[in-house]
Formats: sequence, structure tokens, C-alpha cells
Amino acid sequence: MQLNHAQRELTLKIVYYGPGLSGKTTNLRKLHARARPDVRGRLLSVDTHDDRTLFFDLLPVFFSTSTGFKVKVKLFTVPGQVIHNATRRVVLQGADAVVFIADSRRGAAQENNSYWRNLQENLREMELDPTQVPVVIQFNKRDLPDSLTDAELAEVQRRGSQPVVGSVAVRGEGVVETFHAVVQTAWRALEGRAQLSRNVGLSEEEFLGQIFRHIDLSGTALEGRYGPGAIPGGRESGRAP
Repeated sequence: MQLNHAQRELTLKIVYYGPGLSGKTTNLRKLHARARPDVRGRLLSVDTHDDRTLFFDLLPVFFSTSTGFKVKVKLFTVPGQVIHNATRRVVLQGADAVVFIADSRRGAAQENNSYWRNLQENLREMELDPTQVPVVIQFNKRDLPDSLTDAELAEVQRRGSQPVVGSVAVRGEGVVETFHAVVQTAWRALEGRAQLSRNVGLSEEEFLGQIFRHIDLSGTALEGRYGPGAIPGGRESGRAP
């Protein structure tokens, strides 16, 4: 988290992590398409010839709080290929929360576990405590054969402490729900460390509402939960300078 009281700016960083072709870039593209143009930045992406992200995607979502703070949430993805581990490590630097994108097919379990261990190692390399950085796990590609059942996902959730979301990212299913889970856990972790509600005047209700009332929630589990005017005293979001 970067908190600049002089310029009244707060910046959060969320990183989407996981194996190559697991759906990290697809998640950001679907989010970008659902966000209103006046609260989203450009989606920057660098792809190789085989359609894998070489470095990272950056998708800033921004708004102004009722107390006049400009808040920016930056979303990054890391390259999934094994040879780009150094880049993954650098992108993780300063992350406030992580979304781990796993392939929900049973045959992908070994690769998922390998990248999960890689995430823990790289967090430590960047002097981040893996037990303190909030992580949300998305099991993507649930439309493919041999994917985990709902009961098996529930068991994964029961065994671990991280929120678990099922997804078919290419259809946009589970994408917004994953984003909601990670920004919520990020805010709660930062509230515990930096007391944002007291120091910035930013409550969890306003933080989530300012983001999600400007995102198309139709067809998602969040539909109807957020709407215009849902935040008492909140400002309309606008493009940051």
C-alpha cells in the first residue's frame, strides 16, 4: 500500500498469479469490459506469439472517497512460463493481496501445487510474509472435463483459510466474485495494519461500494448488492488525473 497524505492518494496493488494459460489475463480483460469507462484505466498487455502474457497486465481502477482521497487499485498479472520466474518475483513486490488462478482439472493438480509453492517462495524472496499477504484462490476452467466438483471445491475451502471461487473466466463466470473477494480481504488486512477507516476516513462499505457500483454486476452473485446511492455521503467516481 502507498499512502500519500500530502497528495491525498492511496494506491493498492493486487497480483494475479498462477500457471501459464490458467486464465489470469482473461480475468483482467473481463473485469475491464465490465467496468465503466470513467473509473477504469487502459488495459496494458504484452503478449508473445503463442498468446501468453510476457510481462504483466496493469488495470487501474480508481475513485475518490467522500473525504477527498484518490484511491487507485492496480491489478497485475505475472507471466506463467517457468523461465520467467524472476519477472514473477519482481511483479509481486509490494503486493497487498494475491489472486491465485488454478486450473480446476484434476490432471492439473501437480502444476497448480508447483506454482503455489513458487508463490510462497517468491513472496519470501520479496520479504513478504506468505501468512500475512491475503490470497484468494480461483479454480478456473470448470466447464472442462475432469474438473473439480462443487463438493470438492467446498472441501478445498474447508481445509484452507483462503477464500475459494469457482470460475469459467472465458465466459466471465466467477471473475467479478473473485475480484470482490480479493479487494475485500485486502481492505480488511490493511485496516488491521493501517486503520484506513480512521486515518483515511475510508470504510469497508465505501471502499467496496465505490468500486462495484461502477462495475456491471448483471448475471453475477453480486447483482443487486451494490447500486447508485448505496454509499451515504459518497462521491461519484471520476477519472484520476
